[in-house]
Amino acid sequence: MPAVPGSVYNQNQQPSCFDRMKMGFTIGFCVGMASGALFGGFSALRYGLRGRELINNVGKVMIQGGGTFGTFMAIGTGIRC
Repeated sequence: MPAVPGSVYNQNQQPSCFDRMKMGFTIGFCVGMASGALFGGFSALRYGLRGRELINNVGKVMIQGGGTFGTFMAIGTGIRC
């Protein structure tokens, strides 16, 4: 099956710096969420949290980790532009 021609950007046009920063934030947010799930889950289980407390705590750590890492990735991508 041949590759689909064309994409969001024209072949002669590169994504803008803001588009790159958005992509950096998105990738950083996903990585931060995954690491927050791992580290937050293990620490919550170590503290003995179960049920709703466990889900709330892990969710909060995931959002915080994703936001923090996403922000730093967006800043780093902006510096490289």
